[in-house]
This record gives sequence, structure tokens and C-alpha cells, in this order.
Amino acid sequence: MTRMPALFLGHGSPMNAIEDNDWSRAWARLGQDLPRPRAIAMVSAHWETRGATAVSASPAPETIHDFGGFPQALFDVQYRAPGDPALAARIADILSPDPVVQHPTRGLDHGAWGVLRPMYPLADIPVVQISLDRGRDSRWHYEAGRRLSALRDEGVMLIGSGDIVHNLRAIDFRRPETLPWAERFNDRAKALITAGDHDALIDWQALGPDAELSINSAEHYLPLLYVLGAQAADEPVSFLTDDVFAAISMTGVKLG
Repeated sequence: MTRMPALFLGHGSPMNAIEDNDWSRAWARLGQDLPRPRAIAMVSAHWETRGATAVSASPAPETIHDFGGFPQALFDVQYRAPGDPALAARIADILSPDPVVQHPTRGLDHGAWGVLRPMYPLADIPVVQISLDRGRDSRWHYEAGRRLSALRDEGVMLIGSGDIVHNLRAIDFRRPETLPWAERFNDRAKALITAGDHDALIDWQALGPDAELSINSAEHYLPLLYVLGAQAADEPVSFLTDDVFAAISMTGVKLG
């Protein structure tokens, strides 16, 4: 079976799910160009838990509209990809003995369907979401990605959805100029990813003020660590949709 690539996608605004722009077109090309997975394991910035990791085990996950203030057209989106309870159980087994809750009703949040809708518009690939246990440190999330890398040899594509730089409080939406520290940290993160210096990216607090501002509350950054953890030795890495808007990085990372 073909080893599946692993992706980290900077998802930005939920509107990218329905707008025709450079980012949504790049995601659509990925869906066309990459080997077709039998299922997707998705780590989204928008599902946080504490005390245990959770996985979506519903066979028919609903579309969660976890945002406000956007046009009705976005709330009308229904992304009806099937779930995969067997994959949810497999993920729980891989992460054992750490506690994993197989959630019977959890749907897909916009961190998941916002990128998957352009990639796989037919919604015909099963998707299982994996939560971020915020009771764990950064290295645990990286090591979880290393364990989950086994799925890539089982026809499962591992996708992290977030943003390397994500600080909405720093943005003046009346004048959304790209902030110098956001661009600097995005470039530094890319250089560390290219060099394979994962320890520096795990211990991101030691990277200084630019990192503190860029990573901020960290939920958008942690999905990147899962994908880096799944990188095999000497596996090629490339960048996608590589730009920064204000204080949000749209940079994507492809392994394999």
C-alpha cells in the first residue's frame, strides 16, 4: 500500500471553504494530485479537550459551524463525509495507554471541513477527528504524531489544520497590515522545519518574543507538531500556500 503523505494546512478564515482564492485552489490541487487516501485522520485547532484525547467515532459526523459573524452561505455548508468508527478505535489503540475517549456524536469542525471541502468536494473520504488534549505539553503532541505515523502505511492521510502564526488580537481589521514579527517567525519556523530541527519547534517558548506573539494560545500551532512527529527520517518536506496575512500564516507543509 502506498505510504500516504502528511499535511499541515494553514486554514485561516472559515470563508476560505467557500471562496475561490489562491488558498482554496491550492487545496483543490492537493486533492487532485495526491494519492487518494482510504481515510483521513484530522487534527484541528478547533477541538480542544483536557485530561484525555478524544476521537470522533460517529459513522455520520455532522457539520459543526463553530463561528459567528459570517455570511449565511457559510452556515449553509454541509460537509457530509462519513466517519470511520474502526479508524477511531485504531487511533485509540495506537495512543494507548494514554487515555482516549471515542466520542459517539462529535462532528467535523470548520478546521476540518474548511480545508477538506476544497480538497475533496464530494465528501466521499471518511474522516476521523483527533482532539488536542491541552493538559499535555508540546512534546507529547509531537510524540503522538510519531505514534500516529503508522497510519500513513495503512492508507490514512494525517492532516493537521491550524496556522503557524495565529494572533487575532494583534490584528487591526480596519488596516490589516502584515506585522513584521509574524513574517519573521513564519520564516524562522520554515527554516527550522527545512533543517529538521524539531526540538526547537517543540520547545517554541525558547524561540523568543516573535514566537510568543505568533503562537500565542498555541491551539493553532500544535497540529503542526503532530505532522512533524509523523515525518520519517530523510523524508522530503515542501511548503504550500506560503504567505502571511496580518498575523495569520497561511503556510502549509507537505511531508512525502
